[in-house]
Amino acid sequence: MHHIPLVLQYIQEQVQELTSCVGTDCRFIPVGGGSINHAYQLLINGNFRYFIKLNSEKNYPQLFTTEKNSLEVLGTAKVIRVPRVVAVTAVEGYQVLILEWIEQGLKTTVFWKSFGEQLALLHRTDSNTFGLDIDNYMGALPQTNTKDADWCIFFTQQRLVPQIRMARDAQRLGKKEVDHFERLFLRLPEIFPPEPPALLHGDLWSGNFLCDEHSQPVLVDPATYYGHRSMDLAMTTLFGGFDNVFYESYQYHFPLPANYCRQWEVCNLYPLLVHLNLFGESYLPDILHTIQHY
Repeated sequence: MHHIPLVLQYIQEQVQELTSCVGTDCRFIPVGGGSINHAYQLLINGNFRYFIKLNSEKNYPQLFTTEKNSLEVLGTAKVIRVPRVVAVTAVEGYQVLILEWIEQGLKTTVFWKSFGEQLALLHRTDSNTFGLDIDNYMGALPQTNTKDADWCIFFTQQRLVPQIRMARDAQRLGKKEVDHFERLFLRLPEIFPPEPPALLHGDLWSGNFLCDEHSQPVLVDPATYYGHRSMDLAMTTLFGGFDNVFYESYQYHFPLPANYCRQWEVCNLYPLLVHLNLFGESYLPDILHTIQHY
C-alpha cells in the first residue's frame, strides 16, 4: 500500500509519454475494480480519461498480461467493443493495466437487443479445438486452456477437475460429492451434443460488461477461450441475470438447443466451484442442487 503513490506517479508519466497527453492537472479518482485490484480513473486536464488497475505482481503473476491478450482476441473478432489496451507494465511490485476509459450510457432496450445479437455473432467465431494458446485467470484463480477437440473432455479436465481437487483438498467437498461429479462426467456427452467451439468472454456475469455512451455493449475483464457457448450464457444467469430482451435477441440470431436449461445448470458448476474455492461454503448448496441428480 505504501508504494501506491509512487506507482501512480509512474503511471501518470507513462500515460503522458504513450499518448502525448501532457497536462499539469492530473487526478487519480478511485473507482470499482474488483476484489483484488486497486482501480482508478486518471483524469488529465479535466478531459482525457484512462482506466487504471493495479495489483500484486507476486500474488497474481501475469494476470494483466493474460487480460490484455484476452481483450485482443475478443477485439480481433470485431463483433463486440472492448476497451483499447494502452499499456501493461510493472513497478514497485505492482502490475499495472492501463485501458481507455469507457464513458457509460443507459442500458436501454436497444442496448439489450444489440448485446444479444452481438454475443450470438461472437459465438459464431469458431475454432477447430476447445481452449486457447495461452492460459489465463478465472477471477483470482489460474485457468488452464490446454486444447482438446472434445468439449466434454476439455470441460472435465480443464475446468471441473482442477476446481474439484482444490475444493477436496480444502475439505469443502467430500467423497460423496466427488462421486456425484464422477457420475456426471459420464453423462456429459448426452448433455452436450457436438457443437463447434465458440469464442467466449469466459466470465460473463453482470459485472463484466459496460454500456457505452451510444448504448452499445463493451466487454471487460474477460477469461477468454474457445468453449461451448452455454458457458457464457449460463454465467449471465448468475447473480441476477440479464434482461429478457437479451435472451430473445440471442435466440433469434443463434437458436438454443432444446436442453439449454440443463446445459446452463451444468456449465455453472464451474464458476460456482471457483467461488466455493475463493469465498467459501455459501456456494456449496447451489453445487449440490445440480450434482445430486447424478
